[in-house]
Amino acid sequence: MRPNREVGIAGYGAYVPRLRVRTADISNAWRSRSAAAPAVAEKSVPGPDEDVVTMAIEAARTALDRAGTDLDDIGAVWVGTESKPYAVKPSATIVAEALGITPNVVAADMEFACKAGSEAMQAAVAFVGSGMVEAALAIGMDTAQSKPGDALEYTAGCGGAAYLFCEASKAIAVVEASISHVTDTPDFFRREAAHYPEHGSRFTGEPSYFRHTLAASRKLLAEVGLKAKDFAHAVFHQPVPKFVEKAAAELGFTREQYKTGLVAPRMGNAYAGSSLLGLAAVLDVAMPGERIFFCSYGSGAGSDAFCFRVTERIAERRRGATVLNYLDRRRVVDGYGQYLRLRGKIRRA
Repeated sequence: MRPNREVGIAGYGAYVPRLRVRTADISNAWRSRSAAAPAVAEKSVPGPDEDVVTMAIEAARTALDRAGTDLDDIGAVWVGTESKPYAVKPSATIVAEALGITPNVVAADMEFACKAGSEAMQAAVAFVGSGMVEAALAIGMDTAQSKPGDALEYTAGCGGAAYLFCEASKAIAVVEASISHVTDTPDFFRREAAHYPEHGSRFTGEPSYFRHTLAASRKLLAEVGLKAKDFAHAVFHQPVPKFVEKAAAELGFTREQYKTGLVAPRMGNAYAGSSLLGLAAVLDVAMPGERIFFCSYGSGAGSDAFCFRVTERIAERRRGATVLNYLDRRRVVDGYGQYLRLRGKIRRA
């Protein structure tokens, strides 16, 4: 898919909470000593004053500062998340208000599990590419939702990123093409009034993650007429590192290409913000002329794949905190009990 006019990223910003919980502390509460070590050593945890809205605002402020775009030119704000603070009330309106973009703006929340953020990116490209608006803000942000003791508790982290899309002449990375691939595959879901999501276990890899990631990736490569070797960087949704390694290898990408965007080992899977955080980490170091391959995945299920070409404007837009800055400012919480308290998992009534 290609828009009517060329579109690109004008500015981007990331956010990862400072707090971390060691997965060894989770294991001590739930697993036997002989169990294999978790794939992620620690994961990010929001503080008592942090949620999807506050984190989205922080990431978006960095994106807007880097872009330097007039707020009046921003015609749409989308927040992709599966852990919004209100069951009925959009997070996007709160974010838009805090950023000073209201009232003449399209604002809504996107829901497509872990690809809600890239779904917001697709919508932003379409709005700007059609000429309906001059700029559109797409955000993918989540806080971990995981039942105590469940496999998800070892990998479900918190964080995300924001991207301001504009016409290509002002962009730091131009969208050369994008693809979406979806089916009804019930690998992960949360019913109304349920506190925690459930997962289909054996469906998680096949026919879910790999089927959709590989199909979308191959279709995009065919669309742009390129091969894995033509990209300097590759970013995938990263529920666990081994999923990225397998998908990348099958498509012909090397570890050298995807290692920069692989942030999950240091903070866990940020759900709707996972692949967007990886893209932000790549943009922190990418050079003009390089191509970036991007493929998200969301349970339910589907993938969005993008081909980006970095422009000469990238260096001048890198002011502000990088993804590595956020990962390095970590502070470990005092054990599993404190983690449960911070996440509101101890219910008294």
